[in-house]
Amino acid sequence: MSEQQQRAICTRVGAPFSACAPDTKVGIARTVLTGALPLHGLRIQPEGDTCGWYIWAGERSNDPDFFVPLHVSHVREWAPAALPYLGLPPGWRFLVAPGYEDVWHDPQLV
Repeated sequence: MSEQQQRAICTRVGAPFSACAPDTKVGIARTVLTGALPLHGLRIQPEGDTCGWYIWAGERSNDPDFFVPLHVSHVREWAPAALPYLGLPPGWRFLVAPGYEDVWHDPQLV
């Protein structure tokens, strides 16, 4: 997914573009590898070597091991459908499924 495509999503929803460096980390759930739907993402303020994104598929769990760290450069292998949204800034969420997309600002995240 190109930066241009990520910028286009930001423009469409009225959000400023906020890139994720490839060597930063997301929190990602192994459920994305199962093909479970829908695919969810939310971005909080980055801290340390993270970009602030948490991505999961299906139902979210409160299990402390639900999310695992993954470099942004590997999201393409785990959850390619999330790539277009990674330019959204902290405070934004997305939910996608076949034929459905929702992208919104959630002020409770920041």
